[in-house]
Amino acid sequence: MRYFLPLFSLLLLGFLPIKAQVVTHKDTFTEADTLRGTLRPERNYDVLKYHLNVKVDPEDRYISGYNTITFKAEKNLPVMQVDLFENMQVDSILYRGKKMNFERKFDAVFIDMAPQVPKNATDSLQFFYSGNPVVAKNAPWDGGFVFEKDEEGNPWIAVAVQGTGASLWYPNKDHQSDEPEEALIEIAVPNGLMNVSNGRFLGKEVLEDGYTQWNWKVESPINNYNIVVNIGNYVHFSDKYKDLDLDYYVLPYHLEKAKKQFEEVKIMMDCFYDKFGAYPFEKDGFKLVETPYLGMEHQSAVAYGNEFKMGYLGKDLSGTGIGLKWDFITIHESGHEWFGNSITAADIADMWIHEGFTTYSEAVYIECRWGKQEALEYLKGIRSNIGNQNSIIGEYGVNSEGSGDMYYKGANLLNTIRSIYDDDDLWWKTLKDYTEIHRHQIIDTQTTEDFFNKAISTDLSPVFDQYLRYAKIPELQIRKKGNSLAYRWQADVEDFKMPVDIFINGKEVRLLATDEWQQYSGKVDSLDEVKINEKEFYIDFSKL
Repeated sequence: MRYFLPLFSLLLLGFLPIKAQVVTHKDTFTEADTLRGTLRPERNYDVLKYHLNVKVDPEDRYISGYNTITFKAEKNLPVMQVDLFENMQVDSILYRGKKMNFERKFDAVFIDMAPQVPKNATDSLQFFYSGNPVVAKNAPWDGGFVFEKDEEGNPWIAVAVQGTGASLWYPNKDHQSDEPEEALIEIAVPNGLMNVSNGRFLGKEVLEDGYTQWNWKVESPINNYNIVVNIGNYVHFSDKYKDLDLDYYVLPYHLEKAKKQFEEVKIMMDCFYDKFGAYPFEKDGFKLVETPYLGMEHQSAVAYGNEFKMGYLGKDLSGTGIGLKWDFITIHESGHEWFGNSITAADIADMWIHEGFTTYSEAVYIECRWGKQEALEYLKGIRSNIGNQNSIIGEYGVNSEGSGDMYYKGANLLNTIRSIYDDDDLWWKTLKDYTEIHRHQIIDTQTTEDFFNKAISTDLSPVFDQYLRYAKIPELQIRKKGNSLAYRWQADVEDFKMPVDIFINGKEVRLLATDEWQQYSGKVDSLDEVKINEKEFYIDFSKL
């Protein structure tokens, strides 16, 4: 999610120039980055289940509880790394009824499992902790808890930690390559408030200390950062789409607005089911939960804070007017259920798999409702938010995302590849196959490249390489040669080649361009006759 925009676009839209949560370019990395981003030997275990039991004190902004982590050792495990921010207190760690010794380094906790957990053994430990978690200054752009009050003075609390890390508020194996297969989330809040978390509601228990515990269960693999609390004076209403349960939790004075605004969900589902396949988490249902921040793709409990407006808080990120026809947060964050939540990047260096595809899903929705030309116009419009200063892919193994261009440039890369396909039936089949074959899988960029490359005879490898691993986009250069023209690509990738469509006197022509000069076989009197198909291909163009 996190909506990175260049400064000039933010100013045009009337927003403050703030950075995304983790979308920052770094040239050097610390040991803390490595501890978080690398799959060290102490992380040679597969998380099977989290059982999270936490009490939230709104007045003191304090949380306490435990996480029971069920895991399978992938190798002999003498020391086990569990992540928890260093400002949080480790109260105790119990393993088979025994209190364990541990050491802390930055945000990592190293537990002495002496003599060791043997390879292939399935076991669990209970990690008790407490403290005042980091409070976000401006969620969701920086990670942390949000402690607000609603218009009636009731506590309104949420959390958003993508990139920053779920270990900000609960102990876990904080790496995207490993997801629990299920999660039990039990959150105690003061009486009169409700907590909404991921998955299905199991019921509530009134405790003896003025608190009520709200219990939720997730039966699908889930990213650590997607596990959340949403605490407030919520009211609930529901709907159905086919066999999918749609549940909505909003503040009571917004109920009527929400009932009208969220009708768009069923229209969206019609489109996404058709283009991406069935909703990936039917067992856990679909929820929109009103939050005191803009939004987030929290699996089966999507955070919604768009103030029941069309566009992005009533603005159009594309500058075309098309972005005002639909609710940006509903569509974008729900698109993440397919891209990011179901299909997950193993390392956040490959987060374009989440954000590029999800930003493209906005255009897919537009095409479903208003046609291809409006979708292409929208995609062209959002290019004004692209900086082309750093590569989309970040550094591997150090918890580093690439450029914020992963959103808009990533979407325009996919649209360019669709244009290279030049066969919409094949494109939609390939895209749907991608989402269905990789459902609930953790993958990488190479897997994605190979999948879309296999569907056509054209080699897409240089295309992916240029757009993902270099800052600049390829430049198509043309020059007059005799009574025709010559053309070539200027790119960073050696032996770069990519088909491209141009218009000569209004007639569309496909050039099989490479980085070597070639001559067009037809007659061209003037370079003024030549234009590129700029809606379908995101490239630079120069006449020499």
